[in-house]
Amino acid sequence: MKKLNVAIIGQGRSGKNIHGRYYLSERNLYYNVKYVVDMNEHMREVARGLYPGCTVLSDYTELFGKTDIDLVVNASYSEMHFPITKSLLEHGFNVLSEKPFARNVYECDLLIETAKEHGVLLAVFHNTQLAPFYLDAKEKAGSGILGDIKQVSIRYNSLSRRWDWQTLQKKMGGSAYNTGPHPIAMALGFLDFDKDAKVIFTRLDTSSTSGDGEDYVKILMSAPQKPLIDIEMNSTDAFCDYNIKIQGSRGTMKLTPTTYKLKYFTEEENPTHSVIEQTLRNDDGMPVYCSEKLNFHEEEGTYSATAFDAGTAGIYENLYYALTEGRPLIVNCEMATRVIGVIELAHAQNPLPLKVL
Repeated sequence: MKKLNVAIIGQGRSGKNIHGRYYLSERNLYYNVKYVVDMNEHMREVARGLYPGCTVLSDYTELFGKTDIDLVVNASYSEMHFPITKSLLEHGFNVLSEKPFARNVYECDLLIETAKEHGVLLAVFHNTQLAPFYLDAKEKAGSGILGDIKQVSIRYNSLSRRWDWQTLQKKMGGSAYNTGPHPIAMALGFLDFDKDAKVIFTRLDTSSTSGDGEDYVKILMSAPQKPLIDIEMNSTDAFCDYNIKIQGSRGTMKLTPTTYKLKYFTEEENPTHSVIEQTLRNDDGMPVYCSEKLNFHEEEGTYSATAFDAGTAGIYENLYYALTEGRPLIVNCEMATRVIGVIELAHAQNPLPLKVL
């Protein structure tokens, strides 16, 4: 199997600790790190040690004209995803862009069109879409074991504070752009990326952040004949113990990236009652509350892998075969664009004041 040559732009938390971690793992059967780009001299030196034989550069434009690169990974600052990706596409490179894809739908569409014009492949790194806990949640929701799914709640909550660059609107910071691509993509997935999916409600606010980007996000979504999706990214919640909760007519499932709990009943073991119009009474003729003891089934377990390892490996494996055999992307750019459309709408409906620094 021929390995593809990769150039990584950025050696921050994503470029080094997510993408780099994958390249150095046993899961990586497909890629060789040929170039690393970072403006920070220390991180360039670190890259030399991590990827023996790689060439380090200080500016991504130094990649232009090189013919030994099969894929460029754009793990730059969020506000640079669009301009750098566009420039790379225009110079004939296949690109995997970190999330967020871009600031708005217009920019996303422009990147997709640019890739088509130059005959190159464009992908967006939404590794949570292939996370084991999310795939299991989708499978259980569609299996019928929980009955008719009425609501899916997605939470990325904590009691916390931030003061880094990702708290600034000018840097495309705030929870919606930083964290939002994960739960919003999940939400759209539970709605099967239905073209008629609608955003019902949005609220953005600031709480304990030192910047001017939101650290409280509430979004409600649904589609015809689909469940209500309730999304939160909230820095004021100290007691949230799940990332996904699925509520159906016969049961509930609660998941974190590493654990799950399931409680449900079956119609066969618990036949449906015929409705009674009169007051329910006990054997003594006294009124009683309508209740029953259902025969529940309960299950819990763990996941041995997460979005950071299995999800990342899945994205890269699919991308390899998309580049070498023309296979379709599991997470395509149109899906990533839908995510940005939700974030763009939330910001349009909840403009926040800019902080003068």
